Amino acid sequence: MNATRLRPPRHQVDPRAVAWWTVQWLILMVPVAGAGVAAYWFLTERPGWLGAVVGVFAAGCLGLALVAPRASYRVERWEVTDEAVYIRKGWLTHTWQVAPMSRIQRVDTARGPVQRLFGLADVTVTTASSAGAIKIEALDHEVAAQLADRLTTLTQATPGDAT
Repeated sequence: MNATRLRPPRHQVDPRAVAWWTVQWLILMVPVAGAGVAAYWFLTERPGWLGAVVGVFAAGCLGLALVAPRASYRVERWEVTDEAVYIRKGWLTHTWQVAPMSRIQRVDTARGPVQRLFGLADVTVTTASSAGAIKIEALDHEVAAQLADRLTTLTQATPGDAT
């Protein structure tokens, strides 16, 4: 019996992912913090204690936008072997996703407009599993293209019908 043991994934996402994720978080959190400040300013009689709460909330939103991408960068990993593609994600709950090469049905790359500004791309590996696809995010766009090519070659050479 051939037992394959998976080691912790060794590849990190591209370091530019931190800037890309920070922009994404800011796009989300600036309006949230702004809505809190605007509600305080226009909809209340502006009691001091509520102003302090809103200030802490707004600072927390912006702090999260700066801290979360760095935390994600520290924990997100990916790996491709001849037998499988796998990723590890999560700050509090660590999640592993593993797809054997024989189960891969499709390999896609994607680059959104903000990702293109940072030179990044995602690789999505779709399998026959109902658990969903494996998405390797924030790779250098050239690394993503090479990875998609490698995965396609490996899956073509792997026996099985991916169902």
